[in-house]
Amino acid sequence: MVLDCRPGLIARKRFQLRFFCALTDVDRIRRICDDIRQENKRSGKGNNKVSRKKYKKSLAASICAWLGTIMLTALVVFCIPLTLPRLFGYHIYSVVSGSMEPSIPVGSMVYIKNEAPEDMKKDDVIAFYGARDSNAIITHRVVENRIVMGEFITKGDANQTEDMNSVPYDNFIGKVTCSIPKVGGAAQIFTSVTGKIAAVVIIVVALILETIASTIEKRRYRQWKQKNVSEAEKTS
Repeated sequence: MVLDCRPGLIARKRFQLRFFCALTDVDRIRRICDDIRQENKRSGKGNNKVSRKKYKKSLAASICAWLGTIMLTALVVFCIPLTLPRLFGYHIYSVVSGSMEPSIPVGSMVYIKNEAPEDMKKDDVIAFYGARDSNAIITHRVVENRIVMGEFITKGDANQTEDMNSVPYDNFIGKVTCSIPKVGGAAQIFTSVTGKIAAVVIIVVALILETIASTIEKRRYRQWKQKNVSEAEKTS
């Protein structure tokens, strides 16, 4: 019988022998498995107790957050028609007289776009200054565009006759492209000093409500977390 006494082979045989002995020790393996199973049950039981208690947001915090969000959203929605068109070159005015009724009733908000006076056609509604040195703005319909003379003949839809004075190109502001009924009055109030103060107050109140909601929520979450940690330590 010939024996192979190489060191590597002897070490491999010893490892195989030890591994075989470990596999044959069934009682020891069973005890280890039982210990692992019991430890998993204990840790899982504690974690389940903590996880079952889900965090619930504070009702007061939710109400404050919703009120603040609603106030800011309403303010933004109301400001969009008054500010966004100006970025695209539109003028916005409120109608205070009934000369263009029923097409443009009193209290409407009109959007006026800068255009060349020569491009205006019959039946276009234009905005112009009542006189060169006057701040009064009039919106009437074009009856005739006298390009050679550089003036308009206009008329209000509610008027029986044409305007007494022609409108020179120098008084021309632009073409009325859109009108929104019943919004001009609210826009006029909002753009006044009182309206601007009211807008600032709304923003401040909304921010205060959001801060209150955040403070309540942080405090409640901190208490909930501390309570769950202490319960988890007791169960373990």
